[in-house]
Amino acid sequence: MPNKERLKALMKKKKIRLYFGVDPTSTNLHLGHTVGLRKLQGFAALGHEAVLVIGTGTVLAGDPSLRETARPLITQEEISRNIKTWKKQAAKILDFSKIKIRHNGDWLLKLNLKDIVRIASCVSAVKLFQRETFQRRIKKGQTVWTHETLYPLLQGYDSVALDTDLEIGGTDQIFNMLIGRELLQKIRKKEKFVLTFKMVLGTDGYPMSKTRGNCIWLTDSAQEMYGKIMSISDELVFNYSQSLTDLPLEEIKKLSPQKAKERLALEIASVYHGKKAALAADKEFRRVFKDKKLPSDIPEKKIKKEPLNILDLLLETKLVASKAEAKRLLEQGGVKIDGKNKKDWREKIEVKKGQVIQVGKRKFAKVI
Repeated sequence: MPNKERLKALMKKKKIRLYFGVDPTSTNLHLGHTVGLRKLQGFAALGHEAVLVIGTGTVLAGDPSLRETARPLITQEEISRNIKTWKKQAAKILDFSKIKIRHNGDWLLKLNLKDIVRIASCVSAVKLFQRETFQRRIKKGQTVWTHETLYPLLQGYDSVALDTDLEIGGTDQIFNMLIGRELLQKIRKKEKFVLTFKMVLGTDGYPMSKTRGNCIWLTDSAQEMYGKIMSISDELVFNYSQSLTDLPLEEIKKLSPQKAKERLALEIASVYHGKKAALAADKEFRRVFKDKKLPSDIPEKKIKKEPLNILDLLLETKLVASKAEAKRLLEQGGVKIDGKNKKDWREKIEVKKGQVIQVGKRKFAKVI
C-alpha cells in the first residue's frame, strides 16, 4: 500500500530503507515472526538497507492489535531478559552482515512532552478509536485504556525516526503501519509504503500467542517442531508451506493432506535444525504415532517414591505449568500413566521407578 507500481518505480531509482518490527513480549521468537524475517532477508539480499526493529519502547505501551483486553505492563528487567537470545534465534534466518538491529527504545524513551504533543497533533483521536479492535471492545462494554491508543503513534514514530521508505508486517499491523505513513507524511513530507503478509495461525487455528500456548518456537527441538507441524489441521498446510518455506507450491497441491503435512514438517525441521535432525524427528514421530511405541528417549525425572496426588505428580514432572492445566488435561482425557488413561484429578498415584507418564500426544516423563 498505497500502490505496488509506485514502490516498484522507487526501487528502480534507488536502494530503499525498510524495516520489520517485533515487540519483546516473550523470550522466544516463533514461526509467525519468520514470515517477516524471511521477507526482510529477501530485501537485504537484493542490496536494500534492511533493519530489524526490536520494540523495547513500544512494548511498554503494549500492542492492542487483535486483543480483547489490554496487555499486562512489562518491566525493563523482563524486556532485557526477553531479548537476550533474540539475535541468536533470528540468525537462523537473517544475515546480520547485511541487516541492522535497532531498538526503538533508543528514540522513543528520549521523547519529551513537547515531542509527544507534536506527534499526537498529527493524528485524529477519532481515527485512533475507529480501529476495529477498539470498536469491538466498546460494543461489548469493555475498556480501552489511554496508553493503548498511544501505541500506533509510538510504532508510527519508528518510521519517522528511521526515515524509512517501506515497513513490512502482518495483516494485524495494517492500522499501526498506516499511522506511521501518516506521521512520516506530516513530519518529514515523505511517502512511506506498507507491505503486508498473511498471518500464520498457531497449531490450534488461532493467531500464535504464548498465552494460548499454540506457538511453534524457533527454540523448539527438531522433534517438537516436527510433531507440532503434524498436529495442525489440513487446512493450514498450504498457508504454512507458502508463508514459511520455499517448497514448490504446485507440488504441495498434488500431495494428499497427510503427505503434504509430512513434507512440510520435514522441511521446517530441516531449515532450523538440519536435514539429519529432521530425518531423525520424522523417524521418531512414525515410531510413536504410527507404530504406537514409546519414544526412544524419554526425559527422566527423579520423584520421591510415595503416594502423590496426580496433580502434584504432573507438576513435579514439569509436564504441566500449573495444577489448573493438569486438572483440565485430566478431565479431557489427555493424561496416561503406563499407558492407562487417568481422569480423576483427586486420585493418589503409587509412584514407582520406571513409571512412564504421558501428557497429550508428545510429552513424556519417566520416573527414576
